[in-house]
Amino acid sequence: MRCLYCSCMESKVIDSRPSEEGNSIRRRRECVNCGRRFTTYEKIELIPLMVVKRDGRREVFDLEKIRAGIVIACEKLPVTLPQIEETVQRIEKRAYSMGDGEITSQAIGDMVMDELHGINEVAYVRFAAVYRKFTDLDSFMSEVQRLVKEKAEAAK
Repeated sequence: MRCLYCSCMESKVIDSRPSEEGNSIRRRRECVNCGRRFTTYEKIELIPLMVVKRDGRREVFDLEKIRAGIVIACEKLPVTLPQIEETVQRIEKRAYSMGDGEITSQAIGDMVMDELHGINEVAYVRFAAVYRKFTDLDSFMSEVQRLVKEKAEAAK
């Protein structure tokens, strides 16, 4: 690792510790030439995951889009930011674990709906309304009725 101060290529690691919930390692280094200290981070390099859209286009997997959709669905509901972050991380892990390098937007939407169903039913219905493109009250009501029926069966 090149020293920021004197450009020497040699440094020694003084301290290493996990950061970002174990997704990276923070290393405190000291230059063997000038003795100054600096911090580096080591992260896993992810192979880009491509999302195949409904119309066949492909774009790079963007976790921020998922986070934004979940935040909007959970707005003004008793869902905490840590719950949202945990949900986003679970979706990211599931998406990358599919292992093909590509995932359909439909699979991502289904993952989000599965996660929201377990967190908050109103957030689930809000997301479903946009994701499933409800165009009329009947399609919206049938989804709500399905959710009510599912809840009643689970209570038995």
